Amino acid sequence: MSLVSLLGLFACAKNYTDLSIDQFADSMAAEKLAVLDIRTPQEYAAGHLRGAANCDWYAPDFMTLMEETYPKDTPLAIYCRSGKRSAAAAKKLAKAGYTVSNMLGGYLAWTEAGKPVSTYEVETFFTEGGYPLSITLIKHSSLALSYKGKSIQVDPVGAYGKPTDYAQEFPKADLILLTHEHADHLDKDAIEALFEEGKTSLVTNARCREILGWGTALSNGESMQVLDEIVLEAVPAYNYSEGRTQFHPIGRDNGFVLSVDGLRIYIAGDTEDVPEMADLKEIDIAFLPVNQPYTMTVEQCIHAAGLIAPKVLIPYHFSQTDLSGLPGQLPGMKVLLRQMQ
Repeated sequence: MSLVSLLGLFACAKNYTDLSIDQFADSMAAEKLAVLDIRTPQEYAAGHLRGAANCDWYAPDFMTLMEETYPKDTPLAIYCRSGKRSAAAAKKLAKAGYTVSNMLGGYLAWTEAGKPVSTYEVETFFTEGGYPLSITLIKHSSLALSYKGKSIQVDPVGAYGKPTDYAQEFPKADLILLTHEHADHLDKDAIEALFEEGKTSLVTNARCREILGWGTALSNGESMQVLDEIVLEAVPAYNYSEGRTQFHPIGRDNGFVLSVDGLRIYIAGDTEDVPEMADLKEIDIAFLPVNQPYTMTVEQCIHAAGLIAPKVLIPYHFSQTDLSGLPGQLPGMKVLLRQMQ
């Protein structure tokens, strides 16, 4: 067989696209693309591409996890340490029906080129239209959502607990959401680092609006459309237990529900398992705080999860609360325990 014929067979067998570091970086700006780190969780935790979710190629159920999480019509951009694992994964994923781009040289080449990396965990979910919505789990109650190139920051706080350099880690925000005025939720320096004149809007409650002197104040039960296609609802967040009501009085603070192309995300803010949670319908992802005495006990979180019945529960704002037994107490519900202390 001639060399030309051999090259032709190789080209036919290669059912994915290899990209250079710069090409891969450029591709990450696409709206309908999921970026995936297929290294081990330990490698991922030590540093990864910003916005990349993790699925371990070595996991025995790798393909099952991929097919349960990532729609076949969503292009995948994948990488590993040096490019060997990702090449094997790209071939298998492409054979299963995915459109796959593989980064040549892997994470080693990316860092050698001086490209930005992060240590924050990322979870990717998909809207009814098949668009990825990535949620960066920063810490405590601070989240960053990315959808169609838009950046939403929730309760950004730089100095509390694990320091966060918002100016270096994240793009300027299109929207900032603040649940209430406590120092672990409202940080003027973090807001300033994320603010860009003519781009950034802020939605909060009346008290934060008063403190900051700008932004749109929503009261419990009010809603508005933001970033053209997202519906934002403000929902009650408060303490009701005896001896706790001074922390978060009824009617002052907000939780938020975001409806994004059929995907509904509930970010509870600081609250106990208030009865109004029973009014929340068709929640796909729920962030519930479990930090007694300021928010919920584990038992209250279980009760709240039963009221809301989300497809995915991510506890946050939990400080030193032991949540190890939570998944076993919510059978049939997907509970993600992440570093959200």
